[in-house]
This record gives sequence, structure tokens and C-alpha cells, in this order.
Amino acid sequence: MASSHSSSPVPRPGSGGRDGIYRKDRDPSPPRCRTIRSLPDVCPKEPTGEVRGLCNGPSVVAEHDRWTVFSSKVNLPAALNDPRLAKRESDFFTKTWGLDFAETEVMPSFYLPNITREDFGPYLQEMSQRERIHERCKTICPNKDDVDAIFMKPDFALEDPATFNNVLPWSHFNSAGGKSSRDVASSKLLQEKLSHYLDVVEVSIARQISLRSEAFFHAMSSQHELQDRLQETQRAVAVLRGRTAAMDRVMCQGPLQALRKAMTCNNCVKLHNKLKLMAAVHQTQPTVQLLLSTSEFVGALELIATTKEVLQQELQGIHSFRHLGSQLCELEKLIDKMMVEDFSMYSRSELSRSLKDEPQVLEKERLESLVFGLLRQRKLDFLDIYSDEMILAAKAIVTQCVADSVVHIEEIDTEVVIKQADQMRLMTFPQWFELLKNIFESFLLFLQRIKATLNIIRNVVLEVLNANQRNRLLEQASSGASGQEASQSPSVLQGEAELAYLTHEGLFISDALNEAQQQAALAAQDQSSTVGSRIQQGRLETAGSDSTSGASEMSASREQSIMSGENMMPTELELNRVVNNVQELLYTASDVSHDRCVKVLTARAKDGSLERLSSAEFVCLSQAVEGFVRDTEELCGRRSVSLRGALQSQANRFVHRFHEERKTKLSLLLDNERWKQAEVPAEFQDLVNSIADGKITLPERKATDEKKPAEFLLVNGQKYAVVGTVLLLIRIFLEYCQCVNDIPSIATDMLTRLSDLLKHFNSRSCQLVLGAGALQVVGLKTITTKNLALASRCLQLVVHYIPIIRAHFETKLQPKQFSVLRHFDHITKDYNDHIAEISAKLVAIMDSLFEKVLSKYEVKAPMPSACFRNVCKQMAKMHEAISELLPEEQTQMLFLRINASFKMHLKRQLARLGVINDGGPQHGLVVVDVAFYTENVQALKSLERLDLNMAEIWEQKR
Repeated sequence: MASSHSSSPVPRPGSGGRDGIYRKDRDPSPPRCRTIRSLPDVCPKEPTGEVRGLCNGPSVVAEHDRWTVFSSKVNLPAALNDPRLAKRESDFFTKTWGLDFAETEVMPSFYLPNITREDFGPYLQEMSQRERIHERCKTICPNKDDVDAIFMKPDFALEDPATFNNVLPWSHFNSAGGKSSRDVASSKLLQEKLSHYLDVVEVSIARQISLRSEAFFHAMSSQHELQDRLQETQRAVAVLRGRTAAMDRVMCQGPLQALRKAMTCNNCVKLHNKLKLMAAVHQTQPTVQLLLSTSEFVGALELIATTKEVLQQELQGIHSFRHLGSQLCELEKLIDKMMVEDFSMYSRSELSRSLKDEPQVLEKERLESLVFGLLRQRKLDFLDIYSDEMILAAKAIVTQCVADSVVHIEEIDTEVVIKQADQMRLMTFPQWFELLKNIFESFLLFLQRIKATLNIIRNVVLEVLNANQRNRLLEQASSGASGQEASQSPSVLQGEAELAYLTHEGLFISDALNEAQQQAALAAQDQSSTVGSRIQQGRLETAGSDSTSGASEMSASREQSIMSGENMMPTELELNRVVNNVQELLYTASDVSHDRCVKVLTARAKDGSLERLSSAEFVCLSQAVEGFVRDTEELCGRRSVSLRGALQSQANRFVHRFHEERKTKLSLLLDNERWKQAEVPAEFQDLVNSIADGKITLPERKATDEKKPAEFLLVNGQKYAVVGTVLLLIRIFLEYCQCVNDIPSIATDMLTRLSDLLKHFNSRSCQLVLGAGALQVVGLKTITTKNLALASRCLQLVVHYIPIIRAHFETKLQPKQFSVLRHFDHITKDYNDHIAEISAKLVAIMDSLFEKVLSKYEVKAPMPSACFRNVCKQMAKMHEAISELLPEEQTQMLFLRINASFKMHLKRQLARLGVINDGGPQHGLVVVDVAFYTENVQALKSLERLDLNMAEIWEQKR
């Protein structure tokens, strides 16, 4: 039967197998245990050419470098017991993800409906009836302790006495008091039944043996024949071995011995090179210390990187160097800290040295070495260090300038006044302005030095960027050549594998092929290691002979460092970001300088001293600030707005104070104005003449002989009778125009304030003259027609200059600001309306006189009547009051309106008296009076050609 299990399968035509091979039917019962899979074979074997199935484990020899699922290891206690935590946590999830992990409320899903108890109603109703039936069945049919349940237990074993007694209940046959005859009979019956079962089994076994007897005897007879063939094979193998041993002695021993000697010599050479490399690596730490003593950080980092590469590739696994890698990593971290500290010290010393010294950057090579080392170590935040030092240096510049200025001012006691802001406020404006110019000059030198330093940093970064690009191009060019070499490698490796099989006894071909591949990889690495050792030896010789090198040597070493430490160097994206950060740092330097100057301005302006400056002083301040801003923009390419904004804020305060002072001055002049014609000094006539020449500025005072004041102000050939307030108003709005010339940035604000000033003059003069406010303010007895005419003429003079002022401001505004010029249109309309109201007031005065006088007119002798005599007298007074103040055209137009009013009232009175144009006595008397009126009016100056047209006073005949 043993031979039947080991024999080959016998084909049976009647079987259901697809390949005609008899297959044993599977047991329908489920297996009790899972099939145990064998462990992977880790011993080297001769390859059989069979394909490994997916169920087999990976080979450690052939697939040691490939990760598989069998490489995965999970250590749950190690994950839960974290030795780094000082305090043990009770829960893994709260320990890892925080206390909020277990307490976080999960939001309900919007895609799931809300389930209530009513949704289970039909199910509960259906199952309640089944439950009642089930409970009733349980009471009716109780569970039976059947023996079949024993066979279903997982721990069923007949060897167990308890289980055997349950299966074969011998206890039924054994009683406590002894055996009865019935029990003995039952026991015999059971023994007979078991004996019968045993006989049935033996018969079945005998039947199976009889059925397979032929195969059994055939196998036994085949064993003798197989033994004879094995003996013949053994004799043939012995003969073959003898012949092979003879061939080995005659043909192979000598050549193989030569090959073994050659390989041994080659191995000794490799060992010698390895020992020399180990000796060089052993001197790495002292050499690094020597390089660090001369601040040669790049060389030290390059040596460390080369040593780490050698340790990982050529000296891997050497026990004596097991701690050298970690030591080099710690040393590299120490160099990082040293470079950062050295760069910080260099930045501090470079930025804090006197600005009057050499403006160029000192120790340029040291800066380039530091920047390159920081880039090589990916310390890309070194610009933040420079930025912090730059801010501190900017603060120190202001402090030093203030201290140097205060030393030369005896009025300021630095022991009493400690704060620099208070010291600046105690200075006079010339002293403070000189300090401000010194600060501006210092910051310009400061920015020049920063720009020179940042240019060096940018050049180093660009050099590294260009080197990276060249290396990438070289790699792309060499990729084609490497592909051609790879095509020749299989045949070469195969030949080396055969040679290794011949020279190493007991080595399989697969292992020999693997070793040949490793040797090929090591041969490819030998070239890189040779280059690395050359770089290392060159660095050692450089460090030992001379620690200082020229610019060409430093650039060459940087190129070598870029090639050797390519993986450590930043990417092109990072380098481009550093270049942008360098430019942004220059912008930041400009902004910092402006911010410090803003603090100087605000410290001075805290008590309002800048608002109290004269126009000339503020113009000097504005020009100095604008010059500094332009210089920084040209130097840094950055348009900083902080200083301009601070100046604009101070300009707004200056304009407000400037406007309020002049508005208050104008209000005081108007409140004291008696509205009488004033003499015009020669100074104001010269002022008006300069405006006529197109110079909208205040002329310089000329030390000439004083001229007598004139009675009128001549403007473009016209005489203007004015009051003193208007003369000062002309000078005031010229001061506004002068400020706009000096400070163009305040043009919009100044225009608005000037508009307010002109509106204030118009409204206030209207209140004082037309509104008769001068009676209470100045104490005038009455507002005469001369006062009204003089006020009208003054308003006309202002209206004459409004277009000139508008044109001047238009040249100072941007096109998008022209909308503010509409204020002048509104002001012109208000002034013209005021002038028209004054003219109407003059006509109204005569109109009331005519109404009062002509209401008493009677047509009777003597002629001319007293009424007409009174009218002509009042007309002469009116003409005398306004003829010297108003121009001829306006006088004529005014008297035409007065004459129309006279005719209206006369016609109304004649109609009341019933006098008509009938040629009667009354008509004649009226004609005489009218002729007297016409003759007297036309006798007045400038009214000779006035067409009175008195025919309209008569009514026609009835």
C-alpha cells in the first residue's frame, strides 16, 4: 500500500478528469485545519528552470533587494508603547491624535434618512407572531440531549474516557450493586456487535487487497529490475568520473591555478586600495577641524560629503567605521550652525561699520564662501538673518545721527532730555533740517552698501544656478552613451559568470552571475570613488599647504562641490526663489529706510512744529524729502510710499493751518473794513502787473524808492476802485498759487481751500454790505450807494482773476483731477449773482425814492416843479457816488434801469392825475418837467448820449 501512494497516477478512461488522469475525489467535509505552507528556501540551489508559483515565498538570495509583502513587519506593542513619551497614555488614539479625537461629534450624513421607531412597525408586527409561535414550540418540544451533539464538538476525541463513555455508554451496563442478568446479556450483545463490525472491516480490507493484487505484485517485480539498472548506471558513472579526473589532472589544474593566482593578486590590489581609502577616511575628522579653523566651510562640507559617499558605497559594513557616519552628520550640523553664526557676525560687522569708510564690500571672498556653503546645505533662510541685522543697523543710523547733532547744540542737555524724540523737538528748524539731511545722506550710503552686498549674493546664486543647468545638460548627453554600454553588458556578465564558476569550487552559476553583476557595479563605482578620492586628496593638500586661495581656485572648488554634492544643492526653482528674495530684500531695505525717516518726521511733528513752518521752510522740507525718495527709487528700483505718505500727511496739516490762518486774517479784515475806497500802494500795483505778465507768483521785494500810493488799481488798462481787504485778498490767493508751485502734491487740497476762501469772502461781504452787517460790526451809520458800488467793483476784480487762477491750477493737476476745477465755475456764478444783486439794490434805492417823490407830484406852475427838481438832485447825487467807482458802461446800464423805473412811476402818477397826451395845459406843463429831467440827466458825465425815450410815459387820447 505504501507503493501505491508513491506510484504514478494511472489513466482511467472513465474518469471525469479533463486531462485523462485519475484524480482522487475530494472529501466533501470541510478540512479541520488549514494547509501549512513551507518556509521560503534560503539556501542557494542549482536553478532548475521551473517557474516559481505565486504561492511560494520569495527567495532571499535572488530577491534580497526587492521589497515584497513578506518584508512587511508590524509590532503592535512597539507602536503602542512609545518610549519617547514621558507620560504613558491610556488610549492609543487620544495619545496620537489628541484628546479631541474621541470627543469629536460626527455630523450626520445628508444622504441617509432619519430612522424612527415607526419605520420598524411592520417588521415588529410580523415578527411578534412568529416569536409567540416559537415560544409555544419551545414549551411543547423541549430540547433533547442527543448523542449526535457530542460528535459536533471541536474537542471530540475517543481517547478521552468521558467522551468514550458518552459514545459507548458502559455505565448502563455497570451498576452500583453489581451486574444483573439483563445487563450481562446486553454487554455480550454489544461485544458481538462490535466483533461483527470488525469482521466487516477485515472483509473489506481483504477485498481491496484482492482487487489490487496484480498491481502490488507488479510493483514488487519491478523493484528487482530497477535495482539492476541502478547498478549499471553506478558503474557507468564511476567510469565517467575516472575519465573526468584524468582530464582535470592533465588539462585544467595548471591553467586554473594561474587564473586563481591572477584573481588573488587582483583581490590583494583591491584590498590595498581599500586600506588606503580607509586610512584617508580615518583622517577626515582632523582634516575637517583644520579646514574649519581657517573658515573653509565649503571644503569641509565637500570633504564630509565625499567621505559619507565612500562609507555608503565602498566601505559599507566595515565594523570599525560603524559610528563614523553619525559623527560626520553631527559634524555637518555643527558646521551649519557655525556658518549661520559666521554669516550673522559678518552681516552685523558689515552693516554696522562707519558709512564714511570704504563703500565697497569688505571680505568679498568670505561672503561668497559663506553664501555658497549655506546654499549647499539648503539653508535658504539666511536672507532673514541679513534682514534682521539690516533693521537693527537702520535704527542705529538714526540714533548715531541724532547723537552727533545734539553734541554740537549747547541748548540741549542730554542728561536732562534723554529721549531722542524730545531732543529733536528742542532743535530749531534749521538744526533739525540739517539733521534730517544728514540722515538722508547716511541712508543713501547705507542702501548703496546693502545693494553691493546683495549683488554679490545674487551672483553666487546665479553661478550655482548656471552650474546646475550645465550638469543637467551633461547628464542628458551622457544618457545616450550609457544606453549603448548597457546593451553589451549581458554577454560580458555571462562570460564573467562562467569564469567565476570555474575558479570557485562549489559555486552555482546563478550565484556566480550575481557576483559578476556586483563586481560590474563596483567597477562602475571605482571611477566615481577614484574621482572622489582625488577631490579629497586635493582638498587635503590645499588645506595642508595654504588655507587661502585665489578667486579662480575658489570658483573651481565650487564647481567641483556642485558636481559632487548635486543631491544636496537646491533645485532650480528654489534658487530662482532665492534670487527673487534677494531683490525683495533690497526693496525691504528701501522701505525700512523710509520708515525710519518717517519716525524722524513724526517725532518732530508731534507738537505741531511742522504745521507752524513758513511756506519757504515747508517747501525746503518737501524738496529734501522728494529728492531722497527719488534717489532711493533710482538706487533700489522701489517706489516706497511711506515717506511720501508722511510728507503728504504733514502737507495736509500745513495746508489746513495755512488756510485757517489766512481765512482768519481775511475774516478780521472784513470785520474791520469800512468799505471806503483805499489807496493802492505801489507794491500791490507791481503785484498786479506781474500777474498780467503771466507770473502767478509772489514777486520778490525790491529795495527801491517808495512810490506814492495810487488812487486806483490799474488792471489791463481798467481802473478798479478797491478796499484794502481786496488788495490783501489778491496777495493771499497768490500765496496759495505759490505753495502749489513749490509743492505740486497738494494742488488738489490747496484748490479746495482756496475755493473755500473765495466763497467765504463773497458770503461775508454780502452779509456786511447787502445784509447791512457792517452797521453793527463796524458801526457805520448807513450803507450808502458808494459802499454798494465799491463792493461791486471789488467783486468784479476778484471775478477777473478767477479764470487766471483756474488756468494756473489746471497746469498743476493730473487729467483725472480736472473735475475739481468745477469749483471755480460755481464761485464765478456766485460772484456774478452777488454783483447783480448789488446793481438791483442800487436800482431799488432809486425806485423807492421815485415812488415816494412822484406820489406827491402835481401838474401846476411854477415849472419846473419842485418834485422834478428833487428827482434830478437825487440823480446827480447817485451819479456822483458811482461814476468814479464803476466804469462808464456799467454806469450807463445802471442809469438806463433807473430811468426805466422813473418812467414807470411817472406814468403811473400821470395816469392817476388823468393827464394825457392831448396838447392841453397840463400836458404842456408835464412836457416842461420832462424836458427839465432829460436835460439834467444828460448833463451828467458819461450820460450825454443816453437815450432816455420819455415818450412812453404818455397815454393815448381817449
